[in-house]
Amino acid sequence: MKAVVQRVLEASVTVAGERVSQMGPGLLVLLGVGQGDTEADVAWMADKLATLRIFEDAAGKMNLSLEDTSRQLIVVSQFTLYGDTRKGRRPSFIEAMEPVGAKALYERVCEVLRARGLTVGTGVFAADMKVALVNDGPVTLLLETPPKAPAPAPR
Repeated sequence: MKAVVQRVLEASVTVAGERVSQMGPGLLVLLGVGQGDTEADVAWMADKLATLRIFEDAAGKMNLSLEDTSRQLIVVSQFTLYGDTRKGRRPSFIEAMEPVGAKALYERVCEVLRARGLTVGTGVFAADMKVALVNDGPVTLLLETPPKAPAPAPR
């Protein structure tokens, strides 16, 4: 899994002219699900998003997480994070998970975050979305789940 995490003062997602999510200060997360991602990646990403110390404390240092504050997050599915542009002019998306599996894991990340007590807004999976935000800082981080161990060679 890959995520672009942006600390924002406000963010919203609109689909077909209807606002589907809106929030004040918090995180806007663009989340991509890749081939081979599993429930372990869901747990890793949700934990990282909930506990990432990205908000400033009273001393102005980034020491506070979503769980430490009353801030919210919006998680938007973003398969294009797996776009490979190393060859040619058109991105290849073969590293992105197929839509049915990707939607299930995307929804699981949101479920796990909600189970931790966080307020989670979403986009609409596979829709043409308009995402608006006011970046705070700007602070933007790239997260990627740890690489999987290679499968053992057959004997």
